[in-house]
Amino acid sequence: MLTASRSDVTLDGTPRQRLLSGMWSGLGLASASFALAVTFGATARTLGWDPLPTIVCSLVVFSGSAQFALATALAGGGGMLPAVAAAALINARFIPMSVAIAPSLRGGPLRRALVGQAVVDGSWVISHLGRGRFDLERMVGATLPQWPAWVTGTAIGVFLHPSPEVVDRFGLDVIFPAFFLVLLLEELRRSAAARRAAALAAVLAGLLVMVVPVGVALLGASLAALLGLLGGAGDPVEDGAAETGAAKKPAPDETAADETTEERS
Repeated sequence: MLTASRSDVTLDGTPRQRLLSGMWSGLGLASASFALAVTFGATARTLGWDPLPTIVCSLVVFSGSAQFALATALAGGGGMLPAVAAAALINARFIPMSVAIAPSLRGGPLRRALVGQAVVDGSWVISHLGRGRFDLERMVGATLPQWPAWVTGTAIGVFLHPSPEVVDRFGLDVIFPAFFLVLLLEELRRSAAARRAAALAAVLAGLLVMVVPVGVALLGASLAALLGLLGGAGDPVEDGAAETGAAKKPAPDETAADETTEERS
């Protein structure tokens, strides 16, 4: 259960319980990651990548959008530098996401750096509590199943090398975007600040994509998310608060009625 106040969010439950809860939630993310990773492995092999570099890329980068951008740029003959730059621009969205979780981090530099490795899109959304606060144990737990699923899926895609027809037939290339759409809709339902940030991000991305590369447009959209978090730090939790157990302050009339009942009894 979460107890919300104007200044902070207090978690009820041990860190281990929240870690396990995050791992359970991360299984859904891991299944989507696995399907997309199979597609990446197959695509990389189609583009002429050797098996070992492809798997190492997933081990180290662990970012579907950046890895697809890297593979596409290399396939287009742009060279290594433009390809790495495109991937870096796409992954630059993690900068505002990391800034957002900074107030929730605890411990020394090493602990904070290790927890920061768990900042991936789905885990970040799952761990968001509102008012700019994050459940770090839940975020780490949600990331733990995703990394092995991503690497394993890449290896299967590399060695089984399914044809583009199989990818299209089973819709493997749309599973991950569809999963994130579900997460986005849930966040929009719960938070007015999220709706403002999403609207601003959509406008920025739509305008920027006409004049700059996709990676730069995505970075601009992610900055809108940071502005939304900062601007919505004091927003009340909406109807989703009841589902998360956020405590509500009793109305004055309800308090008076309770006091009257106690006096009569």
